[in-house]
Amino acid sequence: MSNDLPKVLRPSNVTGCLDDAEDRVNLRDVLDLDPRVGQEIRGLRKARDTTIAELGKATGLSKGYLSQIERGISSPSVKALHSISRALGVTISWFFPPETDDHEELRDIVVRAHARRTLSFESGITDELLSPNLDKTIELLRCTFPAGSESGAEPYNHRGEEAGIVISGRLDLWVDEQHMQLQEGDSFAFSSERPHRYANLTDRDTVVIWAISPPTYWHLG
Repeated sequence: MSNDLPKVLRPSNVTGCLDDAEDRVNLRDVLDLDPRVGQEIRGLRKARDTTIAELGKATGLSKGYLSQIERGISSPSVKALHSISRALGVTISWFFPPETDDHEELRDIVVRAHARRTLSFESGITDELLSPNLDKTIELLRCTFPAGSESGAEPYNHRGEEAGIVISGRLDLWVDEQHMQLQEGDSFAFSSERPHRYANLTDRDTVVIWAISPPTYWHLG
């Protein structure tokens, strides 16, 4: 079946995620599903502002089955998990972050550097999720903009607020009709409802720590 959900739109990119030829996850992990997978699916679905009915239409799975998966009553099959991940714009490995030596209760508090979940986009931009999940009211990202990359020629807007700080390089930021050049150490904050776009117009990478509230996997409408 076709994926009827709009493309994912991250704060750093409007062209969509790369469709990995192979999902980098061990099949053994998929068959021994963590009950948190349902929570991860629900958090990602809500962050995408998608209903269970819409996800069901995009995946061909029933609303009842999806609801049971999200509540931890049922475990998705490998085929179902592939369908859900592709519909929500991530690879299946999104639901299986690397293991750490932390106690279980720390998983919802701490993200170790080697265990960050990552989205790579067609433009070359990479987003690393620094917050443990998308169930809270804020999302924290480490965004890497390669030389010449941009969010798109046209500005866009969505619900919420965002703020960030340039860790290295330079970021060109447009909010409404205002154009700003942000250097290393400069920070910003604005309502996401204002039309905005970004670009790295230099010849080296730019790294930005980005906060978005509420967590938002916005998409082209």
